[in-house]
Amino acid sequence: MIDLKFLRENPDVVRASQVTRGADPALVDVLLEADEARREAIKKADELRSEQKAFGKKIGQASPEERPALLEGSNELKERVKAAEEEQKAAEERVTAAQMRLGNVVEGAPAGGEDDYVVLEHVGQPREFDFEPKDHLDLGESLGLIDMKRGTKVSGSRFYYLTGDGALLQLGMLTLAAQKARDAGFQVMIPPVLVRPEIMNGTGFLGEHSEEIYYLERDDLYLVGTSEVALAGYHADEIIDLSQGPVKYAGWSSCFRREAGSYGKDTRGILRVHQFDKLEMFVYCKPEEATAQHQALLNMERDMLSAVEVPYRIIDVAGGDLGSSAARKFDTEAWVPTQETYRELTSTSNCTTFQARRLSTRYRDENGKPQVAATLNGTLATTRWLVAILENNQQADGSVVVPEALRPFVGKEVLEPR
Repeated sequence: MIDLKFLRENPDVVRASQVTRGADPALVDVLLEADEARREAIKKADELRSEQKAFGKKIGQASPEERPALLEGSNELKERVKAAEEEQKAAEERVTAAQMRLGNVVEGAPAGGEDDYVVLEHVGQPREFDFEPKDHLDLGESLGLIDMKRGTKVSGSRFYYLTGDGALLQLGMLTLAAQKARDAGFQVMIPPVLVRPEIMNGTGFLGEHSEEIYYLERDDLYLVGTSEVALAGYHADEIIDLSQGPVKYAGWSSCFRREAGSYGKDTRGILRVHQFDKLEMFVYCKPEEATAQHQALLNMERDMLSAVEVPYRIIDVAGGDLGSSAARKFDTEAWVPTQETYRELTSTSNCTTFQARRLSTRYRDENGKPQVAATLNGTLATTRWLVAILENNQQADGSVVVPEALRPFVGKEVLEPR
C-alpha cells in the first residue's frame, strides 16, 4: 500500500500515477477523505481517554459523599470512550480498504496499456532460416522432450510432461540460474508453494488479477504463481538487518496459474500453461537503493539470456500493464521464429515500499529508527524459455543444438530426432 504521508504531501503525483495506470484518480480523494476522518477519530478518542484518566484521578481524590455522582459520570464517560474507539477502528478500516484499492505510485513508466510499452534495447539478431522452421511443440514431440497428450490425459488441458532430455534441459537451465544467483550473492531457497491469504494479499496479488490464482478453499491456502509471494512473506512482521547491504534470495519452485480468460490464446505447447518451474530473484533493500537494484536484476537477466543464446529485446512496461505492486517493470522478450514476434521470458519489478508496508517488513536506519523496506523481484529462468531455446537452435534435419552453457547438464551437444 502507498505511504499516507506521501499521499498527503503529493496528492497530484498519486493522481497522475492513477492516470498513467488507466485507473480512477478519484480514488485518491476517497483515501484522503478517509484519512482525514481517521485522524479526527483518533484525536477525539485520545481526548476522551485523557479526560477519562483525569476523571479517574478526580474520583480517587473525592470524598465519600462525592463519589457516587462522580462514578455515574465515569460510567457515562466510559461509554463515550468505547464509542469513540469503535469509531476510530471503523475509520482505520475504511482507510485500509481505500489504500488497498490504490496501486503503487508509478515511477517513470510510460502511460497506456499492454501495447504501449517502450522498446529499450534489442540484443542479438533474429535468425533467418533457409528451411521451414518447426514450432517448439513439433520439435519437442519429435525429439521426445515434451508430451502434451499424456499431460492432458492425466491432468487436463494446458498440462504436459517434460520427458528425457526435455526434463534435463529444464533442470540444467534452472540449475545454471541458481548457480549464477548464488555467485551474485543470492541465497538460493526452495520455498513453500502454498501460502496463507494474508501473505498473498500482502504481495498485491489478490486484486484485479485474483482470478489467475488457484485457491484451496478447504485449507484456506493459495497456490503461488511465483515464488516472489513466499519470499515476500519470509520476513513479514520482522525488522531485518540491511546495514550490510540488500538481502537477496533466489527461490526455485513450481508455480501455478489458472490462465483465466486466455482460452484460444497461446494454447498450443508450453507457452501458456497451468504449471511451470521458475527461479525467481527477490531483493530487500533500503528505498534509496531500489532503482540501482532494479538495474542489477535486469543485468542478471541479461547475463542468463546470453547464456542460453536467444535473441531478445528489453521493454519498459506501460503503467496500465503493471501489477498493482510494481512502480516500474522491465520485461525481456525472446524472438520466437514460428510466431515471428517477441514473447515474454522474464520480468523484473521495482515494488518500492508497497509490498513491505502491507507485510510490515522494516529495517533500522542509521539512527536506529524502524523504516519500511523496499522489495524487488525478477525472473532468472522459467519453463517458457524452452520455447525460445528449441525454436532458435533448431537445424534443418529436425535436431536442436544445445546451448553451450547447458551442455554439461544435458550431456549432449545436439538433440537428435528419435
